Amino acid sequence: MQFLCKEYHDGNPRVRGLVTDTRIHLVPSLNPDGYELARETGSELGNWALGHWTEEGFDLFENFPDLASALWAAEERRLVPHQFPNHHIPIPEHYLAEDAAVAVETRAVMAWMDKNPFVLGANLQGGEKLVSFPFDTARPSPPTPAPRPPDYEDEHPEVQETPDHAVFRWLAISYASAHLTMTETFRGGCHAQDVTDAMGIVQGAKWHPRAGSMNDFSYLHTNCLELSVYLGCDKFPHESELQQEWENNKESLLTFMEQVHRGIKGVVTDQQGEPIANATIVVGGINHNVRTASGGDYWRILNPGEYRVSARAEGYNPSVKTCHVLYDIGATQCNFVLSRSNWKRIREIMAMNGNRPIRRVVPGRPMTPRERLRLRMRL
Repeated sequence: MQFLCKEYHDGNPRVRGLVTDTRIHLVPSLNPDGYELARETGSELGNWALGHWTEEGFDLFENFPDLASALWAAEERRLVPHQFPNHHIPIPEHYLAEDAAVAVETRAVMAWMDKNPFVLGANLQGGEKLVSFPFDTARPSPPTPAPRPPDYEDEHPEVQETPDHAVFRWLAISYASAHLTMTETFRGGCHAQDVTDAMGIVQGAKWHPRAGSMNDFSYLHTNCLELSVYLGCDKFPHESELQQEWENNKESLLTFMEQVHRGIKGVVTDQQGEPIANATIVVGGINHNVRTASGGDYWRILNPGEYRVSARAEGYNPSVKTCHVLYDIGATQCNFVLSRSNWKRIREIMAMNGNRPIRRVVPGRPMTPRERLRLRMRL
């Protein structure tokens, strides 16, 4: 925070552009009471793990709704996406009850996510030196797996990739590659062998599977792509080491924040120019959609390439166009204008007719008694 303010006032063009063109939210601590407890006990003998828990006894790492399991259960029943959405999955009602086992910090963060149309996020942690991305939840193996070829090798059959797996890898690598030491995995990991394949990044379910993480919740309930950044091996570095830790991560933090301007962005309006909120943006080949904000605007982080993108909204005809994403930072403008649809009126007429096709009356052909009776009933 101090760096951004100082460099902005000193005229740093990179920081000025970032602050001017980006809505930045910073949370100094998600679990302040847990941090204080862990700090007092110190980082020796694993006492830092006490920082996971809130004063009420909730582990914030696993306190969010497990929407991934709900999505996979719906996929097995072939309900996605017509009866069960692949995005903005609602929070289960039992989770919102007053007596639910949910921390006040978790409730606050969920309300904060619903209030703001976040696009990219990172929760900063310590004790390791890598970037972890969703899914964090491990998908249960099917009871009767399909036969596989003899040479088929899969060390982690339970790991389920997100539809945005390639985008998450790009975001994770953007941080790890800019870090001064995160990709120097030839020394091994912080406390065990390297789990990142010498890249400094790992999918959460492959490393530490857990259900109910903030990363999975953010991805499935909002438009935001959330990752976990483990800044360094020492959970509580000494004061004399803080300057070097800052230098290790400074460029990574800036590079990661700049990635929010990669992909496509735009506004969805009707033919009168009025914005359409909650319109669905569908990217061909990626089975995960996003929605427009209250002003009809949207942002969709994508890797460089050509995409077939459509905008859809209730009561409107969909609009489709091709959008190109370049390698340079700067999202491609991709706006949509939707025209009113007659489907709402058609559904009303179909409902009046018992949801059966309405037989067209041919001029000059006499009507049958049944057709005459049906016409009289409609009139």
